[in-house]
Amino acid sequence: MLMKVDIKNENLIAMIPARLGSTRLKMKNLALINGKPMIYYAVQAAKDSQVFNQIVINSDNEIFEKIAERYGVDFYLRPKQLGGSNVKSDDVVFDFVNNHNADIIAWVNPIAPFQTGKEISEIIKYFIDNNLDSLITVEEKRVHCLYNGEPVNYNPDESFAQTQDLVSVHPFVYSVMMWRVENFIREYNKKGHGFFCGNFGVCCVNQLTNFIIKTEDDLNVANLLMQSKGRIENKVKYDEVTDLISPTKSN
Repeated sequence: MLMKVDIKNENLIAMIPARLGSTRLKMKNLALINGKPMIYYAVQAAKDSQVFNQIVINSDNEIFEKIAERYGVDFYLRPKQLGGSNVKSDDVVFDFVNNHNADIIAWVNPIAPFQTGKEISEIIKYFIDNNLDSLITVEEKRVHCLYNGEPVNYNPDESFAQTQDLVSVHPFVYSVMMWRVENFIREYNKKGHGFFCGNFGVCCVNQLTNFIIKTEDDLNVANLLMQSKGRIENKVKYDEVTDLISPTKSN
């Protein structure tokens, strides 16, 4: 069941980026996962969320207009100079918001094909309820971490901490990134970038959403996962030797 999202009279647009070129995985947005192009899953999740006034594929190549037509969403052809591998994402967003009348823009990322419409609607609700101006999705991890060789969330001079006792770290997932357009433009015009404009927040996503596609290996694993999705029983099973464990010992 989808969560009800109160966006009042604000115009909320989903922007799905689709650059044709890719350094690590050639034409990844058109690579098939379980028989459908990777970008399909972002389009369908955005539709399923039922929160957007408009869904737009934003690409540097006209070929994605055919994809947009196929799946019943809009298409925006960005300037060719915004299609290179060295282009900054801030510039892509700034170009888009200057060509679309939106109050809030949500970057729905095709590299996270397991993100669901329900989760997207929850992220939008979190953004609205917390009066945020910018947001990026993250995963929550409780593991021992180093940064430049130095401990981040543990003390090597103490006994080895149990993972459940560690302070969580939150790597970015990028499955959804959001901005309140007015504040993004103000920040961009002032500093030349706007991703972390105003009141910035993060929102944790589930473990499957954390799986993002960057390489051919990632794509192959995603294909296997998508094929098996729905056939996996949502129930933990144990080896038959557990029958030898008495109830008192297992508690």
